[in-house]
Amino acid sequence: MNSFPGLGPSSGFLQSTAWRAALALVVVFVMLAMTGWTAVRGTKEDANPLVTAKAAWKHATFLGRPLPDPDGPPAALRAFFATLTRAEKRQLAADYPLAVGNMGGAPVQLRYRANRLAIDDARAVEKKRMGDRRLTPVGRQEAGRLMHRLESLMSPGRQILAFDPAGGGRAAEVFGNLPAADRVSVVVPGVDTNLSTFERTARATTAPVGMARSLYSAEREARPGTRTAVIAWADYTSPSGLGVGAATGQMAKAGAVRLRALVQSLPSSDTVSLFCHSYGSVVCGVAARDLPSNVEDIAVAGSPGMRAGSLSGLGTHARVWAMRDSDDWIQDVPYLEVGGLGHGADPVDPSFGSRILSADGAVGHAGYFAPGTGSLRNFALVGVGATGAVDCASDDPHCSTDLA
Repeated sequence: MNSFPGLGPSSGFLQSTAWRAALALVVVFVMLAMTGWTAVRGTKEDANPLVTAKAAWKHATFLGRPLPDPDGPPAALRAFFATLTRAEKRQLAADYPLAVGNMGGAPVQLRYRANRLAIDDARAVEKKRMGDRRLTPVGRQEAGRLMHRLESLMSPGRQILAFDPAGGGRAAEVFGNLPAADRVSVVVPGVDTNLSTFERTARATTAPVGMARSLYSAEREARPGTRTAVIAWADYTSPSGLGVGAATGQMAKAGAVRLRALVQSLPSSDTVSLFCHSYGSVVCGVAARDLPSNVEDIAVAGSPGMRAGSLSGLGTHARVWAMRDSDDWIQDVPYLEVGGLGHGADPVDPSFGSRILSADGAVGHAGYFAPGTGSLRNFALVGVGATGAVDCASDDPHCSTDLA
């Protein structure tokens, strides 16, 4: 299957007036939003329990002294936790589970433990909502679905690195041994990502958990001797559906701040690769300029643009890879930016400058992480550092890893 038919510049759009281009962009996004790509968001009614938990932490003392800023530099937080005994760490996790569970610099295993406690608290809230007659039947049904999702997150062996129940909810899960990893891969998903859609039973690899689990398995198969870890990172607020929110970069800017914070808080300085799907590639594009130097690769699939006109516009030292399958509907989105609408040039247009990977075997917009596909194999090879073995798209003469 050809991975990128018709990648030449869209001269028709470029020759149109600015207002016609902006109108076309809005129409496309609205039409896509009306064709079934808008998911139901969560309806939690609490204000912001994570903010409340951090405020309680800030006003508390422990062992007779003030606690450090929960949003402080990861190095300072690591130094603080290094002074505590195991029992003292666990006490803080029990007293402030949401704060500790989302604290960059806190020991990874302690974050897993704290988030399990926080998820159990949120599960109890949803269980109570299931019987709350003040809610509509649909509201009670949604509470039941979310409660079962939270119960799944509490399953033995799951490693939840971040959890926030506010709004639709956010989460991040680790596959592998994160503290011991030589190479860390981060999967950044797109629109309609929240606690309800964090994982799926059917078509599992279309959701963040399934994407990350599939990538982790493929990386272990590609290079068994490499110590890898993969993070399903749904710890940003994504647009709901494909309306105007998805056509602008505001949520991507906020997500980029959180993505940089994640990378900076990882427990080692080993190599990091980002795998960014759909609107997630917008987040990665905005974050690219200020990412730490250990981010060596940024790979995007099904991208609507990266908020840049070319590779140089990203301002990154990292290698940038892009793929798009021939039947991905995202190719119908106008690749331009007018008045804040749109996300810029097409990353798989040869003129952009990224290294174009084959997406052989992928089907549709959400098929890039399906087992057995060339797209997943290519991602795995990038993730383990075996970039010399990737399959480039046949039309790209500049994909050689010999290039700087």
